[in-house]
Amino acid sequence: MEERRVVVTGIGVITSNGHGKKEFTESLKNGKSGIRFRKELEELKFACQVGGWIDKEILDQKAKEYFTEEELLAMNEIIILSSIAGIDAWKDAGLKVPGSKDQEVNWDSGCMIGLGLSGIDTIAERVIPYIDQGKVKRLGSTMVEQIMMSSISAKMSGLLALGNQVSSNSSACNTGTEAIIMAYERIKRGDAEKMLAGGAESSSKYIWGAFDAMKVLCSKFNDQPEKASRPMSASAGGFIPGSGAGILLLESLDSAKKRGAKIYAEILGAHLNCGGHRMGGSMTAPNPISVQYCIKEAVRKAKINPEEIDAINGHLTATMADPIEVNNWATALELPPEKFPYIQSTKSMIGHCLGAAGSIESVAVMLQLEHGFLHPSINSEDIHEKIKPYEKKVVRELIEKPIKIFAKASFGFGDVNGCIIYKKWEE
Repeated sequence: MEERRVVVTGIGVITSNGHGKKEFTESLKNGKSGIRFRKELEELKFACQVGGWIDKEILDQKAKEYFTEEELLAMNEIIILSSIAGIDAWKDAGLKVPGSKDQEVNWDSGCMIGLGLSGIDTIAERVIPYIDQGKVKRLGSTMVEQIMMSSISAKMSGLLALGNQVSSNSSACNTGTEAIIMAYERIKRGDAEKMLAGGAESSSKYIWGAFDAMKVLCSKFNDQPEKASRPMSASAGGFIPGSGAGILLLESLDSAKKRGAKIYAEILGAHLNCGGHRMGGSMTAPNPISVQYCIKEAVRKAKINPEEIDAINGHLTATMADPIEVNNWATALELPPEKFPYIQSTKSMIGHCLGAAGSIESVAVMLQLEHGFLHPSINSEDIHEKIKPYEKKVVRELIEKPIKIFAKASFGFGDVNGCIIYKKWEE
């Protein structure tokens, strides 16, 4: 059977430096950071005391604009974040949000929306204390639907009457990218017409405590939070906690054309793999050979030459892995520095959103393709010595020019990798 072409027709995003297309686009163009000093982390004696997440008061207000009080009784932070981004993507694609009493089901539409560690906050703040205090009955009847791993995808199904596959994946920092690839493959083989795809992550001391204990979070810029996330920098001191959600509406090209939908981009090819914890790979470090293989396979499946890639939105977390990642891109693409694509890190502005990282960054890619610009990687003025050969290709200031092909990749704990090749839509 001939494989179907898959395009992006809707996007939704909510993160620390912007909610919605307009606000997020302006933040990207202006290099606006959403990272702030977090008093609660200081009080808990975290080494890293800054984070890129939405203040509770702001999120609460946004939630009231989208959901009823009754709906919010069964929604914790990650469900709210993912649902806002999902509804925005659905509406952006020109699709109608059904009423709660509407009995029609969208049998050809589903979702793959993943998470990293979220849900642990609700368990730690409510489930464990209530049970330990003998107050089980006070947990209420909605607790299971808030803490089950598939809560975010299940909620999306109810909000939008999705009747196709509805699942949540979890693959550490590769989750958001993996979700997009899994949804893409489902549509490509003809099992769905539309799929919401991406990831979400909430903000919680219980999520970030273990990372702080690992000493992988940056603690050197607590007094300068906007300068704390420093991808590809010689002074990078670790990644910054982030939260939010990014959702794409993927659709078969035939369906999109039939509806007359606006198309952002086509997915030309994608690949997922794992390094098997060999050749230097482990639970916390990538096997460089598997990273290179993942990139090569995505390019091969896209049926393009490496020279055709205009830009890379990397994983680039502001850790010691950044120079290794850039070298892996160079080795996989077999391009000298002068022919290397532009490379950027969205995490420089919002921190590392774990399960949401890859999909928020894919939204950033869509906006850059649409509006013809490359956003800066802020705080990258002192390029790491091992990245110096590619210094001219590190986007440190806004570049306004047409971009045609973008490569987006994520590399996660567990030695897992994902790479997607996006092409700006042209009739």
